[in-house]
Amino acid sequence: MTISTPKDETVTKSDGMFPRFTVWHGVWAVALVGFFLLWTYGKPIAGWAFKFPREQQIPFKRWIGDFMKWLVDEASFGLFTFTELTRFIAAVIEFPYKIALSLLSTGFLKGQGSDAVQILPPVSWIAVILIFALLGYYAGGRKLALLVAGCFGFLALFGQWNNAMVTLASILIAVPLGIGGGLLLGIAGYRWSWFAAVLRPVLDLMQTVPVFAYLVPILFLFGFGPIAAVVATIIYALPPMTRVSMLALEQVPDEVHDLGRMVGCTSHQMTWRVLIPSAMKGLMVGVNQVIMLALNMVIIASMIGAGGLGYEVLAALRRLDIGTGLEAGLAIVALAVALDRLSQALARRAQQHQHREEGKTGFIQKNPYTAASIALVVITGLCGLLIPALQTYPESLEISTGTFWSEVVRWININFFDQLELVKNALLLNVLIPFKRFLLDLPWVGVCLLLMLAGYRLSGWRLGLLVGVLSFLIAATGQWPKGMVTVYLCGISVIIACLIGIPIAILTAERARTWNVVQAIIDTLQTLPSFVYLMPAVMLFRVGDFTAMIAVVVYAIAPTIRYTAHGLRQIDPHLVEAGVAAGCTPWQLLTKIKLKLALPEIMLGINQTIMLALSMLVITALVGTRDLGQEVYIALTKADTGRGLVAGIAVAFIAIIADRLITAGADRLRLRLGLKR
Repeated sequence: MTISTPKDETVTKSDGMFPRFTVWHGVWAVALVGFFLLWTYGKPIAGWAFKFPREQQIPFKRWIGDFMKWLVDEASFGLFTFTELTRFIAAVIEFPYKIALSLLSTGFLKGQGSDAVQILPPVSWIAVILIFALLGYYAGGRKLALLVAGCFGFLALFGQWNNAMVTLASILIAVPLGIGGGLLLGIAGYRWSWFAAVLRPVLDLMQTVPVFAYLVPILFLFGFGPIAAVVATIIYALPPMTRVSMLALEQVPDEVHDLGRMVGCTSHQMTWRVLIPSAMKGLMVGVNQVIMLALNMVIIASMIGAGGLGYEVLAALRRLDIGTGLEAGLAIVALAVALDRLSQALARRAQQHQHREEGKTGFIQKNPYTAASIALVVITGLCGLLIPALQTYPESLEISTGTFWSEVVRWININFFDQLELVKNALLLNVLIPFKRFLLDLPWVGVCLLLMLAGYRLSGWRLGLLVGVLSFLIAATGQWPKGMVTVYLCGISVIIACLIGIPIAILTAERARTWNVVQAIIDTLQTLPSFVYLMPAVMLFRVGDFTAMIAVVVYAIAPTIRYTAHGLRQIDPHLVEAGVAAGCTPWQLLTKIKLKLALPEIMLGINQTIMLALSMLVITALVGTRDLGQEVYIALTKADTGRGLVAGIAVAFIAIIADRLITAGADRLRLRLGLKR
């Protein structure tokens, strides 16, 4: 007798033969026994299995370092050198950046450095707010206009205007370049399948390498300053736009292609006049992602001279000034909300194919919003010469909550110091340190083989080979011990995030009002800059692994809640009704039906939590962790390109291994449960 199972497997029930599933149980039993024996008795006779021999390590650090020196000192394209190329790129970016910065922040200057004299002031704060409000009204009506005006008004009210305008100048240059570059790469990937096959693993690597690792080669090639920061932001924001462009173009219906061919479109016309407009809805998702990633990059880019709100947050972290840091972080959130809502509204308006009314003549009638914006700039500029408060927001009207937040943290430290220390020490001594020692004692050979076996079991030999090779490379480049510390911190943080996030999602997913509140909170958590989470954690718990863990949990918990709630909300109501009709209790409905059906989405949420945790761990190097993030940070301070990239790529390998295994597990669960993806 046979029973049909997923993946077209058959399980023999009682034919006198070994059922197939027991074979795999036997394989796992042998593998685990072998791993245990190696771990327990192997160190004296096979020390190489625990610590990769130094003399046999692959010298990627030296190779990368030598390559970068060759690029800067010797590489040439005949007519120009590589250094001249980077200087040309910097000059091309610098020209529009200086114009944007002059318009929004510094004004137009004559002279250099301390001798510079302002010959024309920047656009007044009132004009900037009203212009963006007009843009909001054009794109989405009165509500959006008020929201955008409120966000920009927040920047002025809390004394963050000038910093925000410096950041906005960088965004206005980096975002269009990131969108354009990503779109061109996406079109190339769509047209040539071989290029897409080469591009996808590169994009995987770019999206999983820590942001700090980008800064090391960029600092080496472009030097210290805002232009290098803009370049870093463009590179960081390219991958999602490229992916979305390829996907959106692939999803254009065949009928659209047929129509383009019928009217005789050339290849160029087919791309730009047919496919791009048809894929606009999907492309705008990429635009939105570029804006969000660019804003996420502003703090990290401040480490190589970006200035603006990012520098304010970074400086507050160094001073442990939670109030100033929180206000600057909330200013980034306000800027992100305004730009996010504007981009979404403009995308919706573009999809409606609204055209100007016929019969209108003259610039003002055809372009009323543009004309109004120019009038605002001129009128407020002239009035600002007579009334300075109209040009620059008066400091006397600024408010600050910095002192309040600092006092709150001080009060907590005074009244709850012993309790906080008790919790911290209990977790450190009983959970964190034992788990860390356990992982550091594991043989790298055994871990690699177990990962290969898991990959093969979940999705075949390709996945098994991929995770085996990536884990071997972590060991072969000398990054295994720090990699295990990274895995330990990430693993503990993700477990705690799941223990907190999944129950929150279960309790709120089916309660609309409560879920709206929770969703607003996690949206804010995902928009706040990652550095902001470090300040209260350091002030309450000082530096160390526990502080890093707290910051990572708060930063990475949102996907766990979001995906779990999504999985629970999309369950077919008929299945729940069937469970109720069968007499299931609420607990049985939850554990036997809802959680099982939502498990694939929960796993994907855990996957995203791991990705965010790994990205945050690199930043927690600032508070004393000794993992791969610290390697990247040290490389940045020493401008050691090889060291930074090897450590960053090791983090990327850990992320790719986790992503591929969890995604394969989720797909396997969906297949077993008969769910469509």
